[in-house]
Parts: sequence; C-alpha cells; structure tokens
Amino acid sequence: MKRVKEDEHLLISNTVLVNDKKNSTEIINDLVLQKPNGKLLGIPLRLHIYNLARPNIDSILTARYYNPDDPNTGAKKLLSVKQYNAWVRSKKNFNEWLIKTGEAPAIFDESRAERTATALKKYYFSKGWFDVETSFDAQKDSTKRARVTYNVKTGDPYILDSISTFIKTPVMDSIYQNQLKSKSLVVSGEQYDEANFSAERDRLTERLRNLGFYHFGQDYITFDLDTINTNKKINTELYIADRAVREEDSITREPFKIYRIKEVNIFTDFKNENRNARISDSIAYQDYNLYSFDELKYRPKAITDAVFIHKGDLFRDIDRTRTYRYLSELRAFRYPRIEYVENEADTTLTANVFLVPRKKFELTGSFEISQSNIQTVGFAASAGLVIRNIFRGAETLEISGLAAIGSSRDASDSKDQFFDINELGGNLRLSIPRFFLPFNTDRIIPKYMSPSTRVSLNWTSQRNIGLDKQAFTGSVNYNWFPSTKVTNNLDLFNVQFVKNLNTDNYFGVYQNSFDRLNQIAQNIDYIADDTNLSIPTGADTFINDVLSGDTVLTPQDDDYIDVNNISQRKDRLTENNLIFSSSFNYVKNRRESLFDNDFSIIRLRLEVAGNLLSNISRAFNLPRNDDGRYEVFGVPFSQYVKTEVDYVKHWDLGRKNVLAVRSYFGIAIPYGNSNNIPFAESFFAGGPNDIRAWTAYNLGPGSSFSTNEFNEANFKITLSAEQRFNILGRLNGALFVDAGNIWNVFDNVEDDRATFDGFQSLEDMAVGSGFGLRYDFGFFVLRGDIGFRTYDPSRPLGTRWFKDYNFSNAVYNIGVNYPF
Repeated sequence: MKRVKEDEHLLISNTVLVNDKKNSTEIINDLVLQKPNGKLLGIPLRLHIYNLARPNIDSILTARYYNPDDPNTGAKKLLSVKQYNAWVRSKKNFNEWLIKTGEAPAIFDESRAERTATALKKYYFSKGWFDVETSFDAQKDSTKRARVTYNVKTGDPYILDSISTFIKTPVMDSIYQNQLKSKSLVVSGEQYDEANFSAERDRLTERLRNLGFYHFGQDYITFDLDTINTNKKINTELYIADRAVREEDSITREPFKIYRIKEVNIFTDFKNENRNARISDSIAYQDYNLYSFDELKYRPKAITDAVFIHKGDLFRDIDRTRTYRYLSELRAFRYPRIEYVENEADTTLTANVFLVPRKKFELTGSFEISQSNIQTVGFAASAGLVIRNIFRGAETLEISGLAAIGSSRDASDSKDQFFDINELGGNLRLSIPRFFLPFNTDRIIPKYMSPSTRVSLNWTSQRNIGLDKQAFTGSVNYNWFPSTKVTNNLDLFNVQFVKNLNTDNYFGVYQNSFDRLNQIAQNIDYIADDTNLSIPTGADTFINDVLSGDTVLTPQDDDYIDVNNISQRKDRLTENNLIFSSSFNYVKNRRESLFDNDFSIIRLRLEVAGNLLSNISRAFNLPRNDDGRYEVFGVPFSQYVKTEVDYVKHWDLGRKNVLAVRSYFGIAIPYGNSNNIPFAESFFAGGPNDIRAWTAYNLGPGSSFSTNEFNEANFKITLSAEQRFNILGRLNGALFVDAGNIWNVFDNVEDDRATFDGFQSLEDMAVGSGFGLRYDFGFFVLRGDIGFRTYDPSRPLGTRWFKDYNFSNAVYNIGVNYPF
C-alpha cells in the first residue's frame, strides 16, 4: 500500500445502515465527512497518479543533479547552465502536477468518523427522530485497509400536536390570525421537520415586511417546543417579540408599527460630487418628485414607470426589489440606490431613489481576420453607435454596420481581382422599456413583469458567396417575465426578404447535386463519358429534357426520380423568399443557479406566417402567378404554421454525476400560398448539439441516402440522454445516446424514403452513441464528443445496427458548453 504508513489504513468503503437497512441516498452520502478515493470504471485513477509523485522530490533532485562530489551529474556536459536548471525545474513541475492532478490516499481518520456519526444524529434529529442513536464500526484488516459501517437507530418520530401563538404587537397578531395563519408551513399532525420551521420563519419575515413592518426582522421570531410527558407529541408556540429599540446604553421594547410611504424623491443624475450641490431642475409627476442637478433629460413617465414604490402605499420590500431590477434593465443608469428615511412622528417613510446616468453616446467596434473552406483569407470590420435616452423615455438606439472582404480559393487561379468576396450590412435596433402599443396593457401584463419592446431593421448584401444574396429583415418584438422562471416573447411582426442574385451558380455551389446529375447524363449517353454538363445551361437543359420525356428515362426509373428531386430542390433553394410571420415563445427554466444540477427547462414556440398577406390578397382579388400563388412585389410569400417543443431535464446523482435527457419535437406545415417550407425555416439533423454520430445537415431525411450538402425537412424528432461524471479535477466525461431524424410531411416531396407516413416511419429513427470529454474552465466548458452510428436508417433493413461502428467512421465533434 504505497503512501500508507504502518499505523494507517486506507479507507475502502463506507456503509450507512438506518434501522439495519442500507441507505445510500445523496443526502446521507453528503453527511459522510470522509470518503474513499474516487474511482473510474472501478479503478482509483487519481490515487494511482498521486502515487507516481515523489514526496521528497527536492532532496532527490539535489542528490541526482546537484551533487558536488560528482562533476558528471546529469547532462551538465550537454546543456548550458541555464538550460540545465530549466530541465531540472521541469522535473519538479511535473512532480507537482502529479500531486495536484492526483488524489492523496484516503487514510481512515477516527475523529472524522466520530464527526460523521454526530452529523447523522443531527440530521435525523432535525427530521423529528429525537431519540436517534448513532455509532460507527471500523473494520481494519492486515492489508492496511479499512471499511466503515455507520449504524443509525432512529426510534419513533415526534409528531406536531397543538400549535399556539403569542405575538406581542396587537396589530401584527391580528394580521397573522386573519391573513397568514392559514398558509402556515408548520402543520399539526405532521412529523417534525426543522426545515419547515426555518421556511415558516422566512415566509413570515417576507410577508410582514411586505405589509408595512419596516423594522421587522427574522430574529424576532422564535418557536418554543414542549415534548415533556407528551408521548412523542410536540406542543408548539410561535412567539414574535416586540421591536427592540436601542438607546444610548439600554434597549427598550415597543410594539411594531406599520409604515407608509410619505414621499418618493427621484434624483435622476446623482453623482457623489453632487451631494452638496443645489438642485437646478425639478418636477412633480403623479405623486413623484423628480430632481436634477442639471436640466432634466428624461420624460417623467419614463422614470416613474420603473419605480414600484408609490406615495401612500404600505412599505413593501418587494417594491424595492422590483424597482432595482427594472432600473437595471433600462440599461440607462449605473448603480441605482434606494434609501428610506424614517419619519417617526407619523410612522411614514421618505423613499429616495438615486440614479447615476450612463453616457448618452457610446461607440463600439471590432476587427477580425478569418479563414474558411470558402475563402483563403477574409477581413471584417464593424462599427456601432449606441444612443441612450434618444426620445427622453430611456429608450436605447443601436446603429451598427458591417463591411467584409475576402479572397476565395479560386481567386488565385483567375485574372480577376484578388479580393473577390464582399459583404455589407447594417443594423438598426430600438429598445423601449415598455410596451409600445396604442392601448394600455398594465392590467394584463403589470409593470413588475418588466415589459419591453424591440424594433429592429437589418440589411445585408453578399457577393461571390454561394448564390449571392441580399436580405432584409424587420421585426417588432415584445418581451416580458411573468415570474423569475418564465420568459415570454412575442414577435408581433417579423418580415424577412431574401433575394438570390446569382442563381446561375447553383450547381457551382451544390457540387454534389451536379456530380450526380452529370453521372446520370453520362450513364444514359446524354453526354460522353469524358465530358461534363456545362453550368448552368447544360445542366438546366438536361433537367428539362428528362422531365419532359425527351430522354430514355421514364418516371419509374430511379435516375428519373433523382433528377426530379434535384430539380425540385434547385427551384426551392434559388427562389426568392418573402416571410411575413408572427410568433410566440414561452420558456420556463427551473434552474436556480449555474451550480444547480437538478432542474428542468421547457421551451415552446408557435409561429404563423403568411395569413395576413393571404387575407389581403383574397380580399382585393389579386392575380395569381403561373403556379397559382399570390405575389408581393413579384415574390410569392410563404404561408405555414410551425411549432416546436423542447424539454430538458437534469438529475443530480451526487459526486459530480449528472443524468441529462432532452426531447425535441418540431413541425412546419405549409398551406395556402405554399407547398413547401423556406430553407431558412426548415429543420436539419446532426452536429455537435444534435445527433452527434452524424455531422450537421448530413442525416436524413428519413431513410434516404442523400448526397446533398445540406439535408433538411419540415418535421423533426430528437431524443438524447447523457450521463456526465467527473474523471479528475476539472476534467469530466460523458456517455451519451442520441436518437432522431428529419422527415418531409404535408409538403410537395414525394420520395417515400424521405417522407413521414405514420408510426411505421419511426423505424427510420437514427441512433448514435458515444462518449466525450469536457474540461471546465469555470466561465465556459470545452467539449469534445465522439459519436458512433449505432443504427443507420439509410442502410437496408436488417443491416442497420452496428455497421461502421468504429473509430475510422466515427464523427468527432468539438463544442463549447454542454449540448443541452
């Protein structure tokens, strides 16, 4: 037993027996103060790493490399003095790394075992087993190993019986009896639980401080418990003392008083250097007093809407909390501060709100150099201007622009200019800290939900990138928070217009489709084996000849079907898109903090597009194009309904072990003016945050074996499960299984392999499995996953399981943070 001394024993296991039954729940395991060395697949890996380190490294290095009696020590003849010393230090640094990365032997400590037994006793006592007895037994063997068993005998639990109250302040006693008592967390007939008493103390403190009791605090609440001769029954008395008033050298008691707000003063441009300066501008607005050391730069309503403290109201802690939050969300002020000044004569409070404005104008900018599979080198620069309080209502206007140039990989083979890629863009976004509507919504969505409006316009133009595009988007968006865990988002209008400028380059971009088309043309002797279809004329002519029956192919031939699919995809991806939609997003996140590993998140989204334009077109009896579709400015608009459901659940299994699952369902159904879904609104499968055994866009649809660069469809199902565990230090591991696919449904795709035809199509659900490593840097997690194709639906039935299940056919993913 390396590193274990003669009189020591290595702790091998802990067992907790509660009334002679083993208990290994997370709560009980956390109470055990000394644990055996951690294991990976049954092996104490970190212990072995620690044992590789030398405890007396300094003396070893001195004797081996700095021995004055041996002039030929080490590599002195080969290295300079500086190099030699650095080489020796590296050995010491490596030894320190082994110690830091590894884990010292868990030597059994009897004092810590005694403390564990005491902790177990305190825990069960706090849960109502007042007669609990605990002990431990350490079994030590000749191999210097120790196994510890903790024994807990709980006895019978104590039950709450009578519950009485003694509240010194009469007005507080009246409020408790009439408003607070019925929802008490301390209930007669239940088993005693210390946590319930603590939670009840918190509840009463919060409620009373929100009912005007400005000086009240938790320390005034006590519970007296009587268990003498009660046959394991507990008689409880809730006692709330009078207010303690400290005077010079004594403390007196007096009843608590209810305080109201006498005045609310808002200092809109407070700074420390202005503390003794004179107010130069002031205004009274709806019972608020607004003061400014310079000219008042805000409309009064814009400020008072953010303040939940009202003149004449009872003092409420929650009003202060909501005011802080709303003022921070305005992004117009730094360090908001709220102070209450007590007016003892009439039991009122003066609330002073101090605001420190941010700068009205702020410039932003960035510059980056990039490289990709499209360009050998690219340069991009962006600049922006932030204007705060632009309309004197705490609004924020952000104006930004983007310019980029690059050199494509083909530029060096041409006599054209070197920088043959360019992109220009502009963005305008106005944030308004309230709902911008012609009617009042306060009764439906109160101010405490932090309602806000965002209006944005965006334009981009790309040249020599794919098909070359011009895109314009505009939206009016509303956001609000019904609770700390729920977020609602409504896109009242969202307009997207995409114009393809270079559709003749389609087969130059989607080379896989062109190669398949060219191969079919050669197979049927449409062109010679050593020639290729020209782009775009030759490829387009061949497609037209096939579909019009001017070749040897018939609609029943697989090659004919492939040409038809290529034609449909080309038409879809080269057409201009106009999307006029509205959508609603709902998110409920039960996670308490970044360290909470036991939570759930549900995301719901509903989007409807094209209905308004369709109704207007029908109302005015507008003409249809040759395909029977209405157009706006010469572009057919999209009409569809789209919904998505995303549910994530995490279970904390203790000792840095987490089980995470995800289920996702999405469907987009075209109707009316559309028979398919725009590419930008389609679903894809694969990638580091999806089915990880396939690269992004490479899976599906259905059981089809597509060679398209981008595979997409309008129906998607994804199911994932991941077991996360700690390996050593900040290095974590994961085992995962992903299942899912995409299909076409209710659209114009006719390929049976790519369409969803009912429950039988679920046999085309792909399954990937694998493992990964994650390194936690604290502020982000670097993730690497290896996915293996466990069930491949593109293969014939009977040959889908565990084919190509090896590292050479695996998919290697790198990502930042967890996939879900």
